[in-house]
Amino acid sequence: MTYYEAYPPPLERPGDAGQSLGEAPRIHPSAILRQSKLGAWTDIGPNCSLTETSFGDYSYLDRDVSVIYASIGKFCSIASHACINPGNHPMDRVTQHHCTYRREQYGFAKQDDSAFFDWRRSDRVEIGHDVWIGHGATVVAGVKIGTGAVIAAGAVVTRDVVPYQIVGGVPARPIRMRFSESVAGKLLRTAWWDWDRTTLAARFSDFANLDAFLEKYAG
Repeated sequence: MTYYEAYPPPLERPGDAGQSLGEAPRIHPSAILRQSKLGAWTDIGPNCSLTETSFGDYSYLDRDVSVIYASIGKFCSIASHACINPGNHPMDRVTQHHCTYRREQYGFAKQDDSAFFDWRRSDRVEIGHDVWIGHGATVVAGVKIGTGAVIAAGAVVTRDVVPYQIVGGVPARPIRMRFSESVAGKLLRTAWWDWDRTTLAARFSDFANLDAFLEKYAG
C-alpha cells in the first residue's frame, strides 16, 4: 500500500470514469488524505477525505465521501456522499461542543484533549471485501461490515452486518441475504479478493457465472 501522511500531490486523474486505472492510486486533486494507506488500482473521487484509514486494492470512493478511522477491504464500492465513522461528541460533558477537545483552536489550552481522540481512534469502522455502500449511507463508529454485504442508499448503520447481508433504513435493518448460507460460505472460502493480478486476469471471465465459479474454485 501507498502511505499518505497528509495532502498528497494529486496524481493525474482523467475526467472520464472509463479511463484506465493502474498500480498507483488515482486521486482527484480536490481530495484530502491524512495518514492513510491506499492499495493498488484504487480510485479516490472529487471532494473525498480519508483520515487514518486503510483502503484496499481496487476499492473506490465516488465523490464527496468522508472516511475517518476505518479499515476498508479490497474491491469495495462506496457511492457518493457516504460517511464512514462520522464524528462523535462527548455527551457526558457539560457541553458537547468540540471546544472541550479542540482546546488549542479555541484558545482554552495549549494542547488538545488527546484522550478524546485516542478514544475515537479506538472505535474504528471495519469493512470487509467486496462491500457496496450506497449513496448517502452512514456507518457509525465501531461497526463491522462483513465481506460481500450491501448497504442501501441513505441507510444509517448502527449495528454489525454479517457477510453477504443486505441492510437498509434508519436505523439499518436486515432486508435479505444475497446468497444462501451455503453459497456465501463457499465464496468466503475462495478468498478471491486475495488473488494476485495474474490469477485475477486468468480467471476473470468466470466472475460472471456464480455456479461455474464455485464449481471451479470453492472445492
